[in-house]
Amino acid sequence: MDARQIIEKLRDHQPLNEAELTLFAQGLASGAVTDAQAGAFAMAALLNGMADAERVAWTLAMRDSGEVMHWDLPAPAIDKHSTGGVGDCVSLLLAPALAALGAYVPMVSGRGLGHTGGTLDKLEAIPGLKTEVTDARFHEIVEQVGCAIVSATGSIAPADKRLYAIRDVTGTVESIDLITASILSKKLAAGLEALVLDVKCGSGAFMKTAEDARALAQSLVTTANGAGCKTSALITDMNQPLCPSLGNALEVMVVMEALTNGEVDNILCDATCALGGELMVLCGLSDDIDQATWAVRDTLTDGSAAERFGRMITELGGPADFVDHWRDRLPSAPVVRDVVAEAPGYAAQMDGHALGMAVVHLGGGRLKGGEKIDPAVGLSNVCMIGEYLDEDSLIATIHARSVEDADRAEAAIRAAIRLGQETPVEPPLVYEKVTG
Repeated sequence: MDARQIIEKLRDHQPLNEAELTLFAQGLASGAVTDAQAGAFAMAALLNGMADAERVAWTLAMRDSGEVMHWDLPAPAIDKHSTGGVGDCVSLLLAPALAALGAYVPMVSGRGLGHTGGTLDKLEAIPGLKTEVTDARFHEIVEQVGCAIVSATGSIAPADKRLYAIRDVTGTVESIDLITASILSKKLAAGLEALVLDVKCGSGAFMKTAEDARALAQSLVTTANGAGCKTSALITDMNQPLCPSLGNALEVMVVMEALTNGEVDNILCDATCALGGELMVLCGLSDDIDQATWAVRDTLTDGSAAERFGRMITELGGPADFVDHWRDRLPSAPVVRDVVAEAPGYAAQMDGHALGMAVVHLGGGRLKGGEKIDPAVGLSNVCMIGEYLDEDSLIATIHARSVEDADRAEAAIRAAIRLGQETPVEPPLVYEKVTG
């Protein structure tokens, strides 16, 4: 069996077996499969789909195209993955919170994609911090601190790295089967025992409708469990930013307010606790979801999560005194401008995609791969759906590099946030849980 025959079988709706899918994944990693063949495979998968067993086999084949980590730890190795949104800095709170509760969190994370922010970019707003570490160093930090958030090395799922780039230029990004394998191949390569998925739904998410979010969540959960990793998913709202700041250093500031000042009465911390509680039960560290959820919240207020976060920052090269002096360590933008309401009304609707792109155009994200980002720029004090604003009340604050950048951002914000006279229905944080 060669690559051409495998593509023909997928094209003709003939089932592929584990050996065939493994062969194709290995060919992607080695270069034996050409770009044209990879594109044809991706298009056939998009148009015809994969059965559950094929999707599991393909995910494992992608995982096994590179290094697979193994852990010898006294407690489970667990993690969380988000499908991407705006103002989503849950990982920065959740990893140290879980570590404080006795779990180990080897979090291999990513950078910003499109209008969504990236966890690694947010962390690297901290001076001196580097998320690229050797596998040996990654293991060492996880074992000593309980958590580490790092970037994937080239040895992790190399088949996915190649196919991802090809999907981007062949109109096949939307395949749920390929999205599933792309996400899970990297997570499973981290050697996890349990995984919780945060599948975003709404204007600021890649999945705009509940139907699409449910289909992706079901595919991810079924596949991960089929691959031997205990997994569930929460479908959560992304019709507004998850925290009042968008932008790398600005989101780190919100995280530090929660960790050091007890600012936890917000949807960001609610999401963190919901996902953390679910994960604690999944991995067997708790048998009561309510108790586990409150235990996560306690770590945010009693200083234990802050202590783990500070240790992780130091081990990754950041300032040893960051937890105590974070306000002095994070970069700031030279132009700060308040955007205020021109007439009274309720914040009725937000275009999360547009808000995310406003940050990208300020320099806080990438318009193309490899671009450098400005960690200081972004938005803060963003209002929430349902909030009543008097005339001249604050809608958001812009942090920009220039007046011209701030002008463009203000126009984008006014277009993205609609005010109305009727009290809007505030969206729920969690729509549903998917368990398989």
